[in-house]
Amino acid sequence: MNRFNIGDSLETVVVAVTDSTVFVDLSAKSEGIVDAAEFKDEEGNISVKEGDKIKVFFTGEVRGEMRFTSKIGGSAADDTMIENAFKGGIPVEGHVEKEIKGGYEIKLGSKRAFCPYSQMGFKDKKEPSEYVGKTLSFIITEYKNDGKDILVSNRKIGESEYASNIGKIAAQITEGAVVDAVVDSLEKFGAFVNIMGFRALLPISEMSLDRVTDASDIVEQGQTITVKVIHADWKNERVSVSLKALMKDPWESAAAKFPVGTKVDGKISRIADFGLFVNIDKGIDGLVHISELEDVSANTNLKKVYKIGQEMSVVVEKIDIASKRISLVPATSKEQDATAAKYLSNQDDDGETYNPFAVLLKK
Repeated sequence: MNRFNIGDSLETVVVAVTDSTVFVDLSAKSEGIVDAAEFKDEEGNISVKEGDKIKVFFTGEVRGEMRFTSKIGGSAADDTMIENAFKGGIPVEGHVEKEIKGGYEIKLGSKRAFCPYSQMGFKDKKEPSEYVGKTLSFIITEYKNDGKDILVSNRKIGESEYASNIGKIAAQITEGAVVDAVVDSLEKFGAFVNIMGFRALLPISEMSLDRVTDASDIVEQGQTITVKVIHADWKNERVSVSLKALMKDPWESAAAKFPVGTKVDGKISRIADFGLFVNIDKGIDGLVHISELEDVSANTNLKKVYKIGQEMSVVVEKIDIASKRISLVPATSKEQDATAAKYLSNQDDDGETYNPFAVLLKK
């Protein structure tokens, strides 16, 4: 059988789980024992199962049983274990006794330690008084004078766990991946969504094929949505996702649906100095250049003449699928020009203007 010194760490596998005990593999005829309470949540559910790999620390042999813990701490933590925890960078479990000048007094077994305010908590910072009375995990950063001076950090535990989780998440949340997300909050520029515990951005421009001005028109807080990862910068921990990327591109059928000469009713979606963008279908805006508009000049402030959402009948003049561009002209002007051209071109040989009624009388 392997022999362990108190405080020794072991990477092992869970071989069995009962309501009170977690048994771990010691590569011997017997197994190591860990109190199942260490793995239970507030509802009593055990977070490990047979086959899981875990890290444990040897606490001693009791009546022939090899006892281990997932964290060094509590009454089982003697001076040797605490010193070994410092040397090996092993997490320890400590009780936050009270606030003192500059931080907190922490009880580690029979010893006292100090945790500065700056080293308590990580991303989930709370009011200082909220930590008092809680049992938390710490890393011993200093161990001096035979344990009379001990400095600990709870923040380093959070940083380590976060770094580990980020690594696992980054392996799954890659550009192009399609994942489920929960809407955390709505902002003017979009929404923040939670993906496996990581906060990603869903820009308002990526919410729909149509122009969106209010994120609440598309999603709501707490809603579960399916999104596509369009940008993942794990060095700076910035991830952007899209709803629009999962929607069918309307431009794929635009050429067949809107051939040149097609008249369509749309709404003004954007007003620029050089013309009007008119939405003619979901996700498709065309441009009516300022030169095609009646009663305006190149210096006209179009925002004083037209309004967003205003209905407008247009005719497709040109379509470029590759560039996703459509040139439009106002339908009324187009039809009037065509009608005038027809009548002006149909004149009698004597030069008189074409008269449709005269033609009927001649028949």
